[in-house]
Amino acid sequence: MFPGTEEGPEDDSAKHGGRVRTFPHERGNWATHVYIPYEAREEFQDLLDELLPHAQTYVPRLVRMETFHLSLSQSVVLRHHWILPFVQALKDRMASRQRFCFTADRVKIYTNEEKTRTFVGLEVTSRHAQFLDLVSEVDRIMEEFDLTTFYQDPSFHISLAWCVGDARHQLEGQCLRELQEIVDEFEDSEVLLRMHAEQVRCKSGNKFFSMPLK
Repeated sequence: MFPGTEEGPEDDSAKHGGRVRTFPHERGNWATHVYIPYEAREEFQDLLDELLPHAQTYVPRLVRMETFHLSLSQSVVLRHHWILPFVQALKDRMASRQRFCFTADRVKIYTNEEKTRTFVGLEVTSRHAQFLDLVSEVDRIMEEFDLTTFYQDPSFHISLAWCVGDARHQLEGQCLRELQEIVDEFEDSEVLLRMHAEQVRCKSGNKFFSMPLK
């Protein structure tokens, strides 16, 4: 078992592009997030090479995401000694869940709840029910640990780029339509944006735990 007094990762907003935690960091508290990872192929990066510069003509401060995923939980705070029991509960819940394919091909603009960050994302347009099933399992664990469950009526998506502040006004409307045209006209986009959910991953502090789907 982990020692309960170990500190979580250092919290320095300068290291995160000016992003600020939505909850205070305290000794022994670990930010925790459950998600499906997406390993971007070279062609996906090529698509971003077209999308991001165009979006930056409207919002120059947009920055490409370094990694890609689809969230199954909000970011919650776990006490350090809860990490292993939490992960074990997650493994037990996911053990019987099947892997599946899905499509994420609709450009959509998102903000966090506090409207302090804006994201350009690709929304999932198929297999929504399978994502809801996974969220239902994660939510049960969250309730067992007295943590916040996922959003009502969620929009599952892969974030492609982000910026500080609320940039919806600049990005929605004309920019959004042009970004969707880039996606629709990109070579083999229908095949490229058909993706595979093969594992669920949990990040807690600086630790990663993977749970393969059947």
